[in-house]
Amino acid sequence: MFLRPIILPVLLVALCWSGLAAAATIYVYTDKRGDRLITNQPRSAAEGFRLLKKYQADDYFGTAERPGQRSRALAPRLSDYDELILSKARQLGLEPALMKAIVHAESAFDPRAISPKGATGLMQLMPATAARYGVTDRFNPVQSLEGGGRYMRDLLMLFNHDTRLALAAYNAGENAVARYQGIPPYAETQDYVETVMRLLDLYRKEMLGV
Repeated sequence: MFLRPIILPVLLVALCWSGLAAAATIYVYTDKRGDRLITNQPRSAAEGFRLLKKYQADDYFGTAERPGQRSRALAPRLSDYDELILSKARQLGLEPALMKAIVHAESAFDPRAISPKGATGLMQLMPATAARYGVTDRFNPVQSLEGGGRYMRDLLMLFNHDTRLALAAYNAGENAVARYQGIPPYAETQDYVETVMRLLDLYRKEMLGV
């Protein structure tokens, strides 16, 4: 698939200008010809563009496409969904800091986030996982947190509350973890686990003051 080069200089300027990389939203579209467009300017369906994915430049969303993130700086963030995350985590018996770390890594707190593989919503649920947990609207924040939280809770139980293995299973599937008897040797999964664990430590310090 052809990647349009003409937008890249504009995009690089947008990301670097005045240190605003942390605030830049990146959009990935495909047009009617199937060409892919990466831009910091939103486009509409009326213009012939279909949104594939969007993310914040500093949000570590889409680890498969951005390897080596373990060497990058991470920082806790406030979001519009903090109270909902806290409430849902307590309801499901999950550590709130863990749920927030997962949402941060998965979707950067964007309920409309879409991954190239088709995962969507705050918890980036795939259609099969959503159906498994009764999620009918993956873009709905409450449903996404409910389904993703229940899935993570089940994974923790399955892997004897080993957080790293549960996170690896959340990213790569429980069968992959069982097959390799540990974290699979996938760069994306390994980066994902390390990223969420680092965020977990940050959110624990923020929430618990430790």
